[in-house]
Amino acid sequence: MSLSEKLAGKTAIVTGAAQGIGRGIALRLARDGAAVVLTDLKKDKLATVAAEIEALGGKALVQTADISQRDQVFAVVQEASKTFGHVDIMVNNAGIAHVGSLLDATPEDVETIFRINVQGTLWGIQAAAQAFKAQKSKGKIINACSIAGHEGYAFLGIYSSTKFAVRALTQAAAKELASFGITVNAYCPGVVGTDMWTEIDRRMAETTGAEIGATYKKYVEGIALGRVETPDDVAGFVSYLASADADYMTGQSVMIDGGLVFR
Repeated sequence: MSLSEKLAGKTAIVTGAAQGIGRGIALRLARDGAAVVLTDLKKDKLATVAAEIEALGGKALVQTADISQRDQVFAVVQEASKTFGHVDIMVNNAGIAHVGSLLDATPEDVETIFRINVQGTLWGIQAAAQAFKAQKSKGKIINACSIAGHEGYAFLGIYSSTKFAVRALTQAAAKELASFGITVNAYCPGVVGTDMWTEIDRRMAETTGAEIGATYKKYVEGIALGRVETPDDVAGFVSYLASADADYMTGQSVMIDGGLVFR
């Protein structure tokens, strides 16, 4: 498949790019013509994604980093700028889930997921904004939210609270950065056929006593379009947010869920 010119000359950073939605986004942005900086803790899987991008004729840079560590996120952005000369798109995709009753959540559970999902997103916003300002250029910041950022779900309450926080960060950052020509938006997937949802289903079975596969099946049956979501479905919307077509859109956290949650 030949590369398009949609994002030609742009540099995009994608966190959590080793698998699932992050991999799908990285491949799509590469097909759109962007040089892609792949960030995750899974170095071997990152190398595989980089090889896929290079096989398409694209450019990829692998950067292992823990996005919960502010200095590591800033280092990734600095290395991206050094390698490609500039940074244009920041996709704060990395995140983890937590399944369990609110009544059983421990301080360690809460601290871990907030450090990754909320602080990790904040550090990405900060690092990208700093780079855009230094370049005196416009930029796109795109955050991973969720349908659980619009509606709290039983046994996903801690996870939902982190995604509500991502919506708040997205809105506040959009207002603070608009005068610099920086837009900040978020994508809100539903039930995606990835390892994360396999794990959510397994933990739901442990927590509620449901059979393995029952939770997944219940949510998929509620999707208006009648099928499970794929990483490519999400990546197509992120491609739009990363492009000039979305220049007049900011502060939005948009459902891309096949018709599962309606607002």
